[in-house]
Amino acid sequence: MRKVNLPTERDFDRARVAVRHHLRPTPLLPLPGNRWLKLESQQPSGAFKVRGAVAALSRLPKGTRLVTASAGNHAIGVAWAAANLGHHATIVVPATASPRKLDILHDMGANVLAVGESFEDAEAHALQLASEGLIYISPYNDPHVIAGQGTIVDELVSQIEGDFTIVVPVGGGGLISGVAMRAAAVKDRTISVIGVEASASQAVSASVAVGHVVDVEVGDTLADGLAGNLEPGSITVDILAKFRPTFMTVDETEITAAIRKLYRDHDLTAEGAAAASFAAMQHIRLETPVVGLLTGRNISTETLNRIVSNTGR
Repeated sequence: MRKVNLPTERDFDRARVAVRHHLRPTPLLPLPGNRWLKLESQQPSGAFKVRGAVAALSRLPKGTRLVTASAGNHAIGVAWAAANLGHHATIVVPATASPRKLDILHDMGANVLAVGESFEDAEAHALQLASEGLIYISPYNDPHVIAGQGTIVDELVSQIEGDFTIVVPVGGGGLISGVAMRAAAVKDRTISVIGVEASASQAVSASVAVGHVVDVEVGDTLADGLAGNLEPGSITVDILAKFRPTFMTVDETEITAAIRKLYRDHDLTAEGAAAASFAAMQHIRLETPVVGLLTGRNISTETLNRIVSNTGR
């Protein structure tokens, strides 16, 4: 089991500097009822994951040879950051990875290896490559990645006044860990955090409930970025056990409806993981502002057209 340090205040400070230098703040879209969407889908990689990638890779000497495992968006973020920061990245994906995300990686010229049928298979292979000399960048179990994801909060406190709630899609827990830690550090207001899992994959909440990583059965889900079990000893479990965000789930019908509504009513393209937060917002009844993180747009055209046209998932 790898030894991974918890993020420090200095890690968050460095992440803010790196992200501000390389990425523009993403906008807020107002919705009725004091609701907002934070459009991380407008990142250059198409998803929020580039924040953590920039934070982690900016700390490495130029020309570093690194490896990561990802179902898609973290891979794209690492490939983008590596190209812009002068590193050499090997991306390990499961054979079941989204074709749309694989197309993006190949278009970027990334070195992609397809291994196994699940994220766990890809992660195990990437960790093996790391043991042979490459630097491993986890999509969630990494202090600098977590700190990078937390920079979303820094942008939000300059965009919204007073107390508010952030609705966060949850896969491996890197995003919600960074958001929860950074939100707790803001002292002039109260920022609440709600984590949303796909009902088909609830590894994080199950692990937090018992205080250590446990494997769960992972079902098929449109929210491929939220699917999978955790690396043994993942620090996200310890962080979330301490900061205690609220967890909720959305099912496949709700995710499908959210993708359709975002496209039809708001002209927004959202992949399943991103739509999970919007789906959850339909059940949240709060008077203070609620911000859903629309975390990515990298859905295949075929899947999007099928959902929008009501011909199935």
